[in-house]
Amino acid sequence: MMLSLLAGYVDSIGFLKLGGYFVSFMSGNTTRLGIDLGEGKLREAVTVFGFVCLFVVGVFFGSLIAHRHRERRRSSILLFVSVLLTIAVINYAAGWTRYGTFAVLLAMGAENTVLRRDGVSVGLTYMTGNLVKMGHALADAFTGRGPLKDVFRYASLWCALATGATLGAFTFSKVNAHALWLAIGLAGFMGFAALRRERIQAQLEV
Repeated sequence: MMLSLLAGYVDSIGFLKLGGYFVSFMSGNTTRLGIDLGEGKLREAVTVFGFVCLFVVGVFFGSLIAHRHRERRRSSILLFVSVLLTIAVINYAAGWTRYGTFAVLLAMGAENTVLRRDGVSVGLTYMTGNLVKMGHALADAFTGRGPLKDVFRYASLWCALATGATLGAFTFSKVNAHALWLAIGLAGFMGFAALRRERIQAQLEV
């Protein structure tokens, strides 16, 4: 839930900062790409295509980190995200919006690899799949084929993303891109919490 909240928070700030482009919701950017191409806005289309590519590169780097630091993959990725967001807010403060946006896109791509394991991942920056699963879980619960708690699990992820987006918009309205400092703190906190848990697990295995 905290990871989804972070994703919604950063995406909201990015959307407002960039005037209608997403930094983590690539389905929305893909639709935007199609619209720009259909309307002949090639410059805008190239921009949004670049956003999608950078997001994928972020996933690539996150996956490499997970592969290299198997036992501490979650903490390593989250600290990497925190560093990228720090680079972003520094660039935004300096007026270098392009480079700040590059860093945010990489960070959001990397965040999506935190919960990946054995080739299976949980989508943190998009909710369509989770809402579909929630609908399936609701039908299963209604027909007695599944527990009702599964519905609340998927609903909680959606609520976390929506809450993060709301907080991001509110904070951005007060301090502009400096709102990312709160995201940096949250990512760093989760990173160190994951590191502590990983160390405890390593000790138990020994």
